[in-house]
Amino acid sequence: MGGVHATARIGARGDGRGGTSLPVLESDGPLALRRTRGAASEARVMLVGAMSGPLGGDRFAVEADVGGGARLRVGSAAATIALPGQTKEGARYEVRLTVADRGELHWLPEPLISAKGSDLSVVTRVDLDAGARLVLREEQVLGRMREEPGRLGSRLVVRIAGRVVLDQELTCGPGAPGGWDGPAVLAGHRAVGQLLLARPEFAERPMEPRIFAEHACVMPLAGPAALVTAVAPDGLRLRRVLDEALAEWDIR
Repeated sequence: MGGVHATARIGARGDGRGGTSLPVLESDGPLALRRTRGAASEARVMLVGAMSGPLGGDRFAVEADVGGGARLRVGSAAATIALPGQTKEGARYEVRLTVADRGELHWLPEPLISAKGSDLSVVTRVDLDAGARLVLREEQVLGRMREEPGRLGSRLVVRIAGRVVLDQELTCGPGAPGGWDGPAVLAGHRAVGQLLLARPEFAERPMEPRIFAEHACVMPLAGPAALVTAVAPDGLRLRRVLDEALAEWDIR
């Protein structure tokens, strides 16, 4: 099997003084992790791509484990661009997130761009304890400027207290099931994104389902969580919609 195989790991723990330590910060190959200046109680980590990719045949994974009393914010330095490789084999990118009771994770990477000729499968698995808090943003842009997209498959699985509250999958681009670009799915838009919010208080006061913007909606999940889903003509307008959602709920 060709391609680069790499797994980066982050472990965040409460330091007993109201702050957050990072006992685990392991970069691997093209996945470089850098700690940046954070708030008094929050640790911040930036994911920096040390090379192009993922390319065909690559297998990338990023893991984050947040313990009780810890607060972690993870971003990325630039957009991730899926590119065709020298082999016809597809690439795979896995994200595995775990948050314990009283832990909080903000997972806010830059967009994933599916370039022409690429073939990438992205799987994000989230495991939360009942008292965990999470803000997760996913943004996917189909093709660069005036470029047809590659094939992009994405799956998001979320468990809270061992119970699945969300398991959804979308495949776009060449070879995807028919209708992905039709009125029932993307309706000709080239950017799709979602914002997942998990908070213990949603168990008693769930968010109401509603239309949030012209092409965005808010849906409560079967657990203390809610999902904002949006489509837009481009990545810039998609980000504006998701930022508006965060601002409305005063989540920073």
